[in-house]
Amino acid sequence: NGKRLQEQYKNYLSDFKSWTQRNHAKKWLLFPQNIGKSLSIDETSLSDGELYTILTNKIAKGKKGSIVAIIAGTKAETVTEVLQKIPINLRKKVREITLDMAANMELIAKRAFPNAIRVTDRFHVQKLATEALQEIRIKHRWEALDDENDAIELAKKTDTEYVPKVL
Repeated sequence: NGKRLQEQYKNYLSDFKSWTQRNHAKKWLLFPQNIGKSLSIDETSLSDGELYTILTNKIAKGKKGSIVAIIAGTKAETVTEVLQKIPINLRKKVREITLDMAANMELIAKRAFPNAIRVTDRFHVQKLATEALQEIRIKHRWEALDDENDAIELAKKTDTEYVPKVL
């Protein structure tokens, strides 16, 4: 019986009843023992569009011991308040924190990890550069089309044949 197994696991086999984070687990979880010199912070949607801020230890590379914090929401004040529950001596050991370009993440990193340099992640920089390049490409394409249309119009007015450039 699956329901009974679930109940037995929850009530007897696991440490659920004595779990220290049980009272606030829906709002935040902290694992300060996983903190390292190099962290990443980002927001994610786990279910039903709810946003969570996740702080991870980069050295663990997504394996056991990666998660330092999971906090419901992305508001800088809320997230910072929870992260400041981690002892300051541990937070001061952080030397680098990788984040996206969101202002709230910048503020969280600055307030919670005073000694860490903040590094914008490569993905977001690359995305921004690609979007800027695409914008320039489109602008030049429209200029080329306008120039071609002007040349066609001029050929009609001067009663000459328009010969398009072949590249």
